[in-house]
Amino acid sequence: MLGLVENETIKLLRRRRFLVVLLILAILIPIFTYAQYRSVQTAQEQMGTSDWRALLQQQIVDTQNRLASSRLPEEWREFLKIRVQQQQYYLDHDINPMAPGAPTFARGFMDQAVSLFLPMIIVVLAVDLVSAEYSEGTIKLLLTRPVKRWKVLTSKYLTLLLFTSLTVLMSLVLAYLISGVVFGYAGWDMPVLTGFEITGGELQTAGVFTLPQWKYLLMQYGLGWFVSIVVGTITFMVSVLVRSAAAGMGIMMAALISGSILTQMASSWESSKYLFVVNLQLTDYLSGTLPPIKGMSLPFSLTILSVWGIAALIIAYIWFIKRDVTS
Repeated sequence: MLGLVENETIKLLRRRRFLVVLLILAILIPIFTYAQYRSVQTAQEQMGTSDWRALLQQQIVDTQNRLASSRLPEEWREFLKIRVQQQQYYLDHDINPMAPGAPTFARGFMDQAVSLFLPMIIVVLAVDLVSAEYSEGTIKLLLTRPVKRWKVLTSKYLTLLLFTSLTVLMSLVLAYLISGVVFGYAGWDMPVLTGFEITGGELQTAGVFTLPQWKYLLMQYGLGWFVSIVVGTITFMVSVLVRSAAAGMGIMMAALISGSILTQMASSWESSKYLFVVNLQLTDYLSGTLPPIKGMSLPFSLTILSVWGIAALIIAYIWFIKRDVTS
């Protein structure tokens, strides 16, 4: 099995998919860093101060002004009410939720990337693991070797797990190293609040506790890794089912983008909470953000994603083992 995994690793590296993923991260993270820097500078210039308490208080006032609008959709009103309560909690406990530093940037990066950006680069990595064998004409040679089909597919899946894990790790490393040039590299021990719960549309703070940021990052990137594994597994299934990498890419990109749109309007369609694309924002549960549909929780989303991932893997194995490749 190790020999098969080594062979699949060499093939993946030869296709330069992982290099493409690293280049995407290396190009976009500096852009995100600059955008964050400009956002902070603009806020400080408008307020005429760099005091985070004054800036946070102004954010609370701005959000409250938005809540006064009668044209604000109800789901956004609930989201903003929870946000104001959280910001006020940070202010009351004298904890800066966005203290400058590379670890803070890495935390914000994963919050924004986990539901769309990170899954999309995992799709780039995984979409042609099997379908490329058809486009390159090597599938018959591969399956006529004296190796059971399930072993061949397992070696490809283990390779996917390896490079998915490396991608998540490199996203943290690059986010830290690149943003640190601008924001500094300190902040690993900065306190971060977690344990917020939302009951009946109200923020509950009885279970709130602080974590050093490095522990929070481990939890957060662990959830990002789980999302990446599930999306990678579903992409892996699509790569088995279709013979064209372009078709597989189109299917997965359409699913992820439509899921991102659906998350913004899913509150009126309760059954959509069983779709995997609505459950990708796992890091929101750590920060206490209002879920897109009432009743959703971290255990619920983990369960839904696990079911989708296991089902995708079963379908991939059944289809690959029974598929006729003579035509």
